[in-house]
Amino acid sequence: MASAKPFDVGGQAVIEGVMMRSPRSFAVVCRRPSGEIVVKEDAWQPLWAHAKVLRWPVLRGSIVLLESLMNGLTALTFSADQQAVAVEGAPNSLGARSAAQPEELSALAKWGMIAMSFAFGLALFVGAPHLLAWGLGTLLGFDATSFTFHLADGVIKVFILVGYLAAISLMPDVKRVFQYHGAEHKSIYTYEKGLPLTVENARAQTRFHPRCGTSFLLIVVLVSIGLFAALLQGQIADTVLADHLIKIVLKIPLMFPIAGLAYEVLKISGRNQETSRLARAVAWPGLKLQHITTREPDDAQLEIALISIRKTLWRERQLEAGGTAPPRGIEVYASARELDLALPLS
Repeated sequence: MASAKPFDVGGQAVIEGVMMRSPRSFAVVCRRPSGEIVVKEDAWQPLWAHAKVLRWPVLRGSIVLLESLMNGLTALTFSADQQAVAVEGAPNSLGARSAAQPEELSALAKWGMIAMSFAFGLALFVGAPHLLAWGLGTLLGFDATSFTFHLADGVIKVFILVGYLAAISLMPDVKRVFQYHGAEHKSIYTYEKGLPLTVENARAQTRFHPRCGTSFLLIVVLVSIGLFAALLQGQIADTVLADHLIKIVLKIPLMFPIAGLAYEVLKISGRNQETSRLARAVAWPGLKLQHITTREPDDAQLEIALISIRKTLWRERQLEAGGTAPPRGIEVYASARELDLALPLS
């Protein structure tokens, strides 16, 4: 079912569904409480489509991160809205409870939510680890000019990340999202191996993928240790308090080159898993962390993930054949069988 030259496809789990993105397609597929399958697919064009400078190594990682945040928010909002389409007697999910506004978010609202997410992430994974490392250094006798400080900062980041993911994984609704995360990985593996995109084939694949965003987060931590240690060695301010505050502020813009470097490491590692021990070693911590962020999906969840990846391939194959694939709206199907008939892949 895969074409001679497979397209790069990535995805994200959403509420009762999966988002998939290929070079020219963005698709979200989820299941409503009624059992109906909702498909949203549109043409996709990256920010660097008309600016070659944005494709440069390292810089492109920051662009991909920004695009992923935008696409992820769009997909999550859409999936939450679909869960708000209630049917009598159907149990409400996390999406139904959280979808206070079924209308689509404005661009301003999306940027506002991204800004809030950035602020929360920076406070949790930049500010808090630095302050905790400062406190630990005060007790053990090392300061912010030493490599030990930045190593401690990185280790604390890992503990916060793992603890946070482990805590939210205990929530029943998040467990279902993590099942869809596993379905997303299994579907992508099925496609990358050139197998027919069926539930049977996807079920046999592993749910652990080396190019997962979970792995990316751990690589970010490792890269940050080296970069912070190299650039923030000396004392910047006269007082200890001012020195720490300035360094926390400086770490914020440094997160963009760190994300860019981490993206390149993840990309190279993912492509060389079968031929390089070093690549497998780099991917190993992230694969272990996916024991928390993914769960074994059921067949119904695999079905949704496979529909999502097939929908992205639908546009790619239309364009590859020289045809046109106009933007599509929202489509609702009673079952996967009905939808399959509407999505020819040849």
